[in-house]
Amino acid sequence: MKFKNIIVTLSVVALFLACTTNPFTGKQTMALVPNSQLFPTAFAQYDQFLTENKVVKGTRDAEMITRVGQRIAVAAERWLNANNYQGYLKDYKWEYKLIDDETVNAWCMPGGKIVFYTGILPVAENETAVAAIMGHEVAHALANHGQQRMSAGMLQQIGAVAGNIAIKDEKDRAMFNQYYGIGTTLGGMLPFSRSHETEADRIGLYLTAMAGYNPDEAAELWKRMAAKSGGQAPPEFLSTHPSNQTRIANLTALAPTAKAEAKKFGVSSFRPITKY
Repeated sequence: MKFKNIIVTLSVVALFLACTTNPFTGKQTMALVPNSQLFPTAFAQYDQFLTENKVVKGTRDAEMITRVGQRIAVAAERWLNANNYQGYLKDYKWEYKLIDDETVNAWCMPGGKIVFYTGILPVAENETAVAAIMGHEVAHALANHGQQRMSAGMLQQIGAVAGNIAIKDEKDRAMFNQYYGIGTTLGGMLPFSRSHETEADRIGLYLTAMAGYNPDEAAELWKRMAAKSGGQAPPEFLSTHPSNQTRIANLTALAPTAKAEAKKFGVSSFRPITKY
């Protein structure tokens, strides 16, 4: 009973004393680490990363990454302002860097610090696909997914500590630690992460369309991603990301809605899709 009371108390604290509103869903989300602390730390880590990696400067590809990023950021601000979230981006410091690395990846840190690796460009094939990737990564930052994951991780750790304090029997404690780790990962952290990816796909697709890029290309991009991986991926329930097929189906279904959203902002036609 004591352990149960501790968990209930922790849940109440997490849900009611440290929450923020996701402007894209209207839902309350965990924010145990406020952005006032999270952003400066992320900015410092980003600067450190840049000193330790080869930043591509002055090339056509580097300029494209910046151009696309700026268009997506403008689209985000237009959407937020139109939906009564003026000033939401005041603490964001957008930065877009291309890194000379064969890794097929891109990421965005809390507060708007973005990295693309050169290894993802051959799979993207065109600027529209780069915009789809950029929209997805920017969406993670806008929806505070990093903050939520950190908060969930902290809550998971607090629950583990509370359990070890509450359970006195050594064998029971060992069993608790084993099943708590598996249960909270498979039943909590991984589904939580997959939901963030799906949410970022949706938000990112809207931003891509509002920035003047055809959202239909996002599904085509993920078809190329699936071909690149050769089908080598863990089962979806063991992954932090939805499966490629789930993603392709979701993006295909969302594209018409993204076009309709863009039309509200005066975007009714898109830039042609041409390879580099």
